Formats: sequence, C-alpha cells, structure tokens
Amino acid sequence: MHSPNRNCLFTGKLTSLHRLHLHSNHLVKVPACLAGLPNLTHLDLQNNNLHSVPYEIETFLYSYLKGNPIGQTESTFHESQVDRPSSKEPPRMQITVEKQSFLVTEDGGKVRLHAGMELDFPMGAATKLTVRWRVFYPSRNWVKLAHHDLLLSEILELQPHGTLFNDMVSISMPFLHPYSKSHRDVVIRTFDGSSWSDLETCILPEKTRICTRKRNSKFYLARCCVSHFSWFMVVSRLVEDHCTVPREGTLLFSSADPRIKVTFPCGATNVIRKVNMQVLTVSQQEIQNLCGDAEALASPLLCLTQNSPDNFLQPVRIQLPLPSSLKGFSLDHSRIHLFHGDPTAETWTDITQQVQLQFTHLFVIFEVTHFSWYWLWYTTKHYIGGVVRNVYKRLRLYQVRFLALQRKKDPEQILLQCLPNQKIDSAVQKLNSRYDGPEPSEIISMLEGEQFFAGFEKGIEVDSDRPDCVDGRICFVFYSQLKNMKEVFVKATLDRMQQPVKGQVSFYRGALPDSFPEEALKRRKGPDSQWLATLPICLPKLKSSQKSLLSPSNKDPLYPSLNLGNAENGYLTEANLLGIALRIGTDWRNIGINLGLSYQHLDRIQYKNRDDLGNQALEMLFTWAQNNVNSPDCINKLIEAMKDSGRKDIADEIEDIITLGKQKYFQSINRLGLEPAGSSQEDSAISMI
Repeated sequence: MHSPNRNCLFTGKLTSLHRLHLHSNHLVKVPACLAGLPNLTHLDLQNNNLHSVPYEIETFLYSYLKGNPIGQTESTFHESQVDRPSSKEPPRMQITVEKQSFLVTEDGGKVRLHAGMELDFPMGAATKLTVRWRVFYPSRNWVKLAHHDLLLSEILELQPHGTLFNDMVSISMPFLHPYSKSHRDVVIRTFDGSSWSDLETCILPEKTRICTRKRNSKFYLARCCVSHFSWFMVVSRLVEDHCTVPREGTLLFSSADPRIKVTFPCGATNVIRKVNMQVLTVSQQEIQNLCGDAEALASPLLCLTQNSPDNFLQPVRIQLPLPSSLKGFSLDHSRIHLFHGDPTAETWTDITQQVQLQFTHLFVIFEVTHFSWYWLWYTTKHYIGGVVRNVYKRLRLYQVRFLALQRKKDPEQILLQCLPNQKIDSAVQKLNSRYDGPEPSEIISMLEGEQFFAGFEKGIEVDSDRPDCVDGRICFVFYSQLKNMKEVFVKATLDRMQQPVKGQVSFYRGALPDSFPEEALKRRKGPDSQWLATLPICLPKLKSSQKSLLSPSNKDPLYPSLNLGNAENGYLTEANLLGIALRIGTDWRNIGINLGLSYQHLDRIQYKNRDDLGNQALEMLFTWAQNNVNSPDCINKLIEAMKDSGRKDIADEIEDIITLGKQKYFQSINRLGLEPAGSSQEDSAISMI
C-alpha cells in the first residue's frame, strides 16, 4: 500500500528552488506538495493535459495554468455536452480567476470557482445561462455587521441577479473557523438589494473539509441553496435559538447555556409570534479584568427579539443563572443589579427596582412584557451603570498591531497589514523569507468593521493611482478573521541620487462603526487625534542604472510620448509605463518573450545597454509599446505577459490603474450629462458602496 504522501518525498531536496518550468510536457497530474516549496515564486504548468489540479496548486499565487483542459473530460467538455445521457454524472467545470463567466446548460453541472468556492446546478435548473462571477473585499458602508458578528469571507457576487432557477442551486464557500470563539453559528448571508439576511446553512462534515498546507488551521465549507443569484458572504454570529409562540404558550431554552430559560404563559399573544434568543458568554476573569473590580461577577448576556413590535399581553418569565460561586439563599440581594440594554443606542439601564426579582438557590427569575438585552451583575459598588456600559464596549474591541514590510528584491514594494496581536508572530515568520522591515507596531484597540488609512510621509508617496487611495492614503477595513493586507508601490519625493530616503508610514482612523467606545478614544496619541501608529520605511540610494532612467537629461527621442489604450476602456500613460519599467528588473527578457519580441531583438537591446539593467527594461517595454500603440487589446496583452512571467504584482497594479481610469471617465460623462440614452447600469455591489 502506497503512502498518500509518497509523491511529496522529493520536495525535501528542492527547498531552494525558485522557478520550475514544466510547460508543454503532456503532464496529466501534478502533486499538491509543489505549492509547499518554501522559495518557489514561479510554477509554470501551461499547455499540459491537466484536466484537474489539486486545490493547493489552484490557489498557489505563483502557479500558471493557462492552456490546460481544466474541468473538461477526456473527450473535451464541449463534446461531452452533446447528447449526454441523463444517467451520466453532470459535467464538471473548473473556472480559473482570469475567466469571469461560464455557460450552464439544461444538463446542469458542478462548477469550481477560484479559492475553493463551488456551485452545483441540478439538471434542468437552467436552460441556457451565462453566469458572471467575481470575488471582492467588502466595504464597511455596505456590509453592516451586528454586534459580535465576525466576517469570515470576502463577497461572492453571482449574476444575473434575480433570475429564478427551475430548481435550487447549491453554493459552497470556504472559510477559516474562528476556534477562539465558542457558542457561535456560521451562516451564509445574502443581499437582496436593500438589506442582508441569513440563509439556512450547513457546514460540511469532517470527510469533506478542505485540506490546506497550513498545519494549524482548517478551512471548512459553508453550503446553502438558493433560487436566484445575488451577493453572498460567510458570517459567524452568536448561536441563535428560536421558537414560535402560539396562544397556548411555550418554553425556550438556550443551547449556549441551558440554564437560561424563557417561559411564555398561555394568553401571552393572540397571534403566533417568532422569538429569537442569543447568548454571549463571558468568563468571570475577563469581567474582572475589564472593569478593574476583583469582586465583580456577571451572568451571560441574554438578547431576546421578536417579529412583532407589540408588547406581550401577559408577562413573560425569564430565568438567568446566578454568577458562579453565588448561592441565592445566602446572597446579599442588595448587591445584585439587573440591567436592560439597548446596544444600538449604547445604553444600559439598571432596572433592578422596576422588576420583582425572585431568587432560587441557582437562578434569578423576573418578568417582562417586551424584549431587549439583559445582564445580571453582582458588585459591591453602588453606581455601576457606567462600568457596565464600558465593559460591554470593551468586549467588542480587538487588540491589533500593524505591519509595514519591504520586499527584499524590490524595496519600493511595501506590504501593509493589520492583524490581531495573537496572529502577528506567525504572520511575520511566514513573511521573513521575502520581506524585511521594522518590528510590528504597538498594540492598538480596533472594532470589527472599523476603517483605517495608511499614509506614506517624509519623502515617500504612493506611486500609482488606486481605487482605494484617498488623498494619498490607502483605505483599509479591519476584519479580525481576514488578512487585512495590501501591497503597494511607493516612490521618493526627495532626491535619492546621493543618499537613501528615510520616510515612514502612519496609520490613521477612518470612519468608525456606530458608537465607538470612549475607552478606545482615550488611548489615541499624538497631535493628530486620528493617529494610530507610525513605522519607518527606508528607500535605498539609487544605483547607477536607476539614476540614468530618472535623470532629466534622459530625453532619448527613441521613446516619443505615448499612451496605451483609450479613456473609455482605460489607458496607461507614459508615466505609468516608466514606473512599470523601473520595477521589471531582471525579468525583462522573460517579459519581452511573452510580449512576442524575438530573441534577436532582445539580444540587441541587451548588447546596446550592457551593464545598464534599467535601460534594458525601459527600451524593451517602450519599443513594444510603440509597435502596439494602435492595438485594441494591447493592455490585456501586457497584463497577460506580466502574469505569465511571474510578475502578478505588476499585473495587479496595471489592472488597478485601468479600473480607476475607467471610473473617472464614466464619472466625467455622468457629470456632463453625456450618458447614452437608454443605457442602464448593471446592478452591482460597487454602485451601492
């Protein structure tokens, strides 16, 4: 019997491998462990016979799979669609990130999208439908999370919106389980054009979980069924128990803490109502640390909601457990306080004197006619309303730190990241081989869904137009379970000819979630009340080849002024091309080959500019651009060449520049009232953000 890891035994001898070219070799299978090679930055598997690839290879940042029949059967996918007997399995498709649409016929099919997302179309669910898809990072102004909700995935948008299927279509989305959080549900949340709602969701069992290269983490699949397409995301929320309340009454227990019980008496309602219950459990040690009182104790927080705005006709009995170590019969009742909370308004009111508390040996029982949050406290202090309010606010805060690292091979490429403090060390360890930089920032308190900005200062600025750049600052939204990471290119505004530029990147608060805790406001430092942290960034002194490119005397008539593309579809200016040429470096020949330049032409460029790497890259790029300036798809060719050459970082930057240019163009059209009559914009997440 062969070991399942036998194919990976050879990787121990390839730990220093940087590039692996296996294109055009008629390969039919590749081992997943290739993606685990620590120093591999280019895995070329193009133009082989790979009908499927392991998940690790598919999601590996530096793998190139173009030209493979991925998702097709041996007789090709198109042939398998013709006269397929109903007894056979539905077709399977594997869609790469470059392909933003695919066709579904009445035969149905199983579709695997980028990063492990899956769609399952039953036979007959659609007659003939072109599905468009994209995955993007959410905006805090659009995605509204409730208190204690955690976002576990990016947004998956599927189009066309609103088209009803003949049968339910299954959607599966991967997520990393937040092990540190207990008593929580994971649900897929969808947007209907005006609000978000939770779908009935199941988590796939042990045998169908996705395996990853991370030893200490596991991805799961959340699955739901829908009758039409919209926007979808995975959210972790407090466990929700619910019941319907008839006229005869009923009981509702908490699955998070079975000691919590709600009793609905007969006659409490004349119509059937739906009631939801959520419970937030907090350890006594955490309560005491947050309020600074070693004697303070508290019960779990109880949240009750109903689908009717009317009060109940008869009082509803609520049973809460006494804090641990307290016994009702020997308790000083004057130290017990019951609080009624309205988290949306950030108020907690002591209602101890307004309700009659009944004590048993282990429980406190009281009656209400309407629902909200309830919290039972034991303390020796007389005025604790402010204490309870501050403790609740601080329960929602995360202790985070910022990273600002420079790529060792290209110091102008900066990685910015914000992570919870407990994740920082492992993140730095993974990045150490490719990045260098200062120690992480000091600990800062932030909320789930809070916006912040990163601004480069003291002689450094962002070197490209980006949709997420506002007044020179890069915009982020903090989500505790996501990576919160961006890579940007920067340039010096000071002279680097004679000495390095010692600048910095500072992080600032942006728009805050509603009711930002006063405790966090008090911790702000520095002259700017929005300032969070500052980390040093140093751009080294320019080498001789780079100086010649930036010198004002470099006005070679070989490179006349040019723009690639057009305003409507997006274009690259001469300044954009110069910035790209500065970053190409030693990859210039490989990029030139993928752009279609001949070996002889590249040899002439290398001989003409020998010992000047910067001018080699510059002449290669500008001569290609000059020859293709009138080609309608020249920008797409440039992007594909960058990806095929292992420079996805430059390809992503080009796409950002094009996207921003098109946005500015259409905004100017709308301002002038020149939008063509009868045109309509596809309803998309961008238009609502």
